[in-house]
Amino acid sequence: MAYKISDECISCGACAAECPVEAISEGADKYVIDADACIECGNCADVCPVGAPAAE
Repeated sequence: MAYKISDECISCGACAAECPVEAISEGADKYVIDADACIECGNCADVCPVGAPAAE
């Protein structure tokens, strides 16, 4: 299952910088992950300071 970013996101951009397939982009109020592009590597969850990305 693809990762999803929760409302805990503080829009720091750390996750987007670590995504090897560029599946993460800045949304209106938080970053979002394109589920079709996500390869479930977990890099985003590893670098997030607030633990916002998680597997769905």
